[in-house]
Amino acid sequence: MHCNGWGEEHGGPDPEELRKLGISPAELLDFSVNSNPFGPAPGVRRAIQAVDPSLYPDWRSGRLREALAQANQAAPGQVLVGNGAAELIWLVAQARLGPGRQALVLGPAFGEYRRAAQAVGARVEEVRAGPPDFRPPLVQLAGEIARVRPELVFVCNPNNPTGVSLPDDALQDLAATCGSDTILVVDEAYRAFRDGQFFAPPLPPNCLVLRSMTKDFALAGLRLGYALGSPALIADLARFQPAWSVNALAQAAGLAALDELDYYRATLEQLARLKVDFFSGLTTAGFPPSPAEVHFGVISVGRPAREVRHRLFQRAIQVRDCTSFGLPDFIRLSTRREADNHKLLEALQAVV
Repeated sequence: MHCNGWGEEHGGPDPEELRKLGISPAELLDFSVNSNPFGPAPGVRRAIQAVDPSLYPDWRSGRLREALAQANQAAPGQVLVGNGAAELIWLVAQARLGPGRQALVLGPAFGEYRRAAQAVGARVEEVRAGPPDFRPPLVQLAGEIARVRPELVFVCNPNNPTGVSLPDDALQDLAATCGSDTILVVDEAYRAFRDGQFFAPPLPPNCLVLRSMTKDFALAGLRLGYALGSPALIADLARFQPAWSVNALAQAAGLAALDELDYYRATLEQLARLKVDFFSGLTTAGFPPSPAEVHFGVISVGRPAREVRHRLFQRAIQVRDCTSFGLPDFIRLSTRREADNHKLLEALQAVV
């Protein structure tokens, strides 16, 4: 099930909706986004302020590309910096798909995989995990890969919206199943929220790893991410990337963030502690969340999620309606600071 509007398939506030209800952005408690709620490091803010907006950015994102390559024990030719992971998803669809070609998605999943594949005329099939635990059906997925032989397989690990991770050896097994004909696209936008590890070496050559620096480094307003893969695959994606798609502010912020890892590690450790209490409170209130290994997960509300989202929004609290994920009676919640989490729990019990 998919919504027609872009905003309905993504978290974050809709300015027009806020205006209609007379809610200011400053008073909205937004549980619908799953970024780091502690915001950017001080050094990142200083780096942004130092950028001269009259100058063109480096169209190759050269310095950031080299820094990311070093952090991931890779060569610069194995890294492509993009305007958030969303741009990279569209680039891989343009580079590898087309009319009559096939993509396979492990669902429920981020809607951009399907949207980007269908935009270039590809067919999309989905193998879905189901409630209550949303454990990925890996045997079924491997069987479908062998049967369909798709050009691309999209796997989000940890998963969005459920927060559930694959077993440690699953990616290697899936890559082996894909063989030389299929590219395994592993979206690791939430990797650091699971174990505090921001970086890792590239996977096998038939894999493309996507990482979103907008999530863990709290840069959603700037849009920043990168792809990690074989030089040939990265070159394929780069052919379709518009010039200057990564602006100077984003590049400066990304470089500064790499120098502020202690700050980000501390915030993610604090967030993990807050998550334990928040998820415990949800369970006590009768809304046990999915067994997420990150700070967000989904809960069943036993009625249309759109209705629950609207009622909470009237209380200046936003949650993610999961109808576009094919989960019409689930909402996704992300851990925030302690006082905010308490307000959500009180409002949820009053509304549902």
